[in-house]
Amino acid sequence: MLLSLVLHTYSMRYVLPAAVLLGTAPTYVLAWGAWRLLSCFLPAGFYQALDDRLYCVYQSMVLFFFENYTGVQILLYGDLPKNKENIIYLSNHQSTVDWIIADTLAIRQNALGHVRYVLKDGLKWLPLYGCYFSKHGGIYVKRSAKFCEKEMRDKLQSHVNAGTPMFLVIFPEGTRYNPELTKVISASQTFAAKEGLAVLKHVLTPRVKATHVAFDSMKNYLDAIYDITVAYEGTVDDKGQRKEAPSMTDFLCKECPKVHIHIDRIDKTDVPEEQAHMRKWLHERFEIKDKLLIEFYDSLDPERRNRFPGKSVNSKLSLKKTLPSLLILSGLTASMLMTDAGRKLYVKTWIYGTLIGCLWVSIKA
Repeated sequence: MLLSLVLHTYSMRYVLPAAVLLGTAPTYVLAWGAWRLLSCFLPAGFYQALDDRLYCVYQSMVLFFFENYTGVQILLYGDLPKNKENIIYLSNHQSTVDWIIADTLAIRQNALGHVRYVLKDGLKWLPLYGCYFSKHGGIYVKRSAKFCEKEMRDKLQSHVNAGTPMFLVIFPEGTRYNPELTKVISASQTFAAKEGLAVLKHVLTPRVKATHVAFDSMKNYLDAIYDITVAYEGTVDDKGQRKEAPSMTDFLCKECPKVHIHIDRIDKTDVPEEQAHMRKWLHERFEIKDKLLIEFYDSLDPERRNRFPGKSVNSKLSLKKTLPSLLILSGLTASMLMTDAGRKLYVKTWIYGTLIGCLWVSIKA
């Protein structure tokens, strides 16, 4: 019975982070909504600047749990510029935690508030968050033939015209790589072979549309592209086979001891502009990722396995960057819940905020 209790307690370690992250959402949305109304009477730049600051506060709290609380080691390979830039962030995609990994790099450049995502269309229905991500600059896209290039291009161009700082996150594979979903992997490899492209083992064949539209819309505004390869340590079974990457719940239960992140900064002048050429270039970048991951997971040399080639830096995130945000948002939420009026406002924000948000994204996003 004692063992069962210990195991149950271990598996429940995600409850506190989940409760805080979800519980503070109405507080955050109320603060953002108040600023959005006030900013109607101010120049657009004022709204974007404070919105980015508010987003930084919330995401810093997220990183408190995903880095400080879990104690995960973040190992960086390659060069991450210290100064923030306007960039497109291209990464392999294998877990919901991949979204947080983009934040871990952005906060180390003081660019956390500028992170904006290209998201699959279904995520716009998330309660509260779905609408807000779009208002913050996120772009919802549909796959394949339903992809609307004009909508994405117009939104990006509006950000360029406004001088909006840009840390645009794109996962070109379009869906998560899961070694247990053999049909998805087989279909991806069959498509690559049919198109005369190299067949990839540890990543899916990338899709070029979103990357091309993003680069073409912002090529005169961007500084670089960050080519990111992520590997989660502890994702190999007893037989040496790769297994599914940790989910957010697994990660918060401290089941991932280390995250390895390889960074390759590519100057925008080295990126081809024509879509056909960019397609070839993007696939070549994913071939490089695949070789890195083959070395990481499959190397016969134990010294070369579970690491990327080259020197790594153990990058620890200071509590000074995350704890204040946790205290501010949790304190404001607790204060709201201590009064009857506050509790009613809190519940109404969840209900009406979700309904209004869903209505808005059904029309606009």
